[in-house]
Order: sequence, then C-alpha cells, then structure tokens
Amino acid sequence: MKLFVTLLVFLGSAYLIVAFNWTYSDGNRAGYIQKFSTKGWLCKTHEGELAMTTVPGTAPVLWQFTISDDKVAGQLTDVMGKRVILHYKEYRYIPTSCFGDTTYFVDKVEVQE
Repeated sequence: MKLFVTLLVFLGSAYLIVAFNWTYSDGNRAGYIQKFSTKGWLCKTHEGELAMTTVPGTAPVLWQFTISDDKVAGQLTDVMGKRVILHYKEYRYIPTSCFGDTTYFVDKVEVQE
C-alpha cells in the first residue's frame, strides 16, 4: 500500500513538472486592459481581460488571461488605461483552477507608446 501511494505521489508530481515546464504556445498580445481582479476562495489568482482592437470603432476581441506573479500583477495595475503589450505562455492540461482560470499566463507587461 505504501508503494502504491508513493508511486501515485511521484506520478502526480511528475505530471505537474511536465505541465508547467513545457509551454504549448508563447507570444504577445496588445490592447487595453478591460478588467483585472484577484479571484478565488482559497487559491487567489489574478485574472484579467484584454480588449484587442484593430480599427477604432469596431467591436474589440476580448482575451482572458491569468497572472501568477504578484510583481507582474502590480505592474499591470500601474499601467491600467494605457495600451499594453502582454507577453504570455500557454500551458495546457493544468489539473485545477487553483493555478488560474485560463491557460494563458502573462509573465511580462510593456506599455506601448
């Protein structure tokens, strides 16, 4: 029984290591932050929504993202209302929403001049 539990813990740990070290995609998105908040009962995560527009006057495409780093979340809060470029990494098959509500994790914020 101990061996089974140890094997189960090992496999679960190995799965998380693989899930968080290999990204499915990686890129940048530009737009205006429409919504940004901290959510969750037990596991607090920073969740946001970026409005991407190509031509003024058209309906924006909304993109939802997660920020796991408090420092990056603070930077984003400081630049609210400005056009920003967000660098993200997409992680697929994350086991719970405790890590974030989306698969897109923003790790860098730049203000677009």
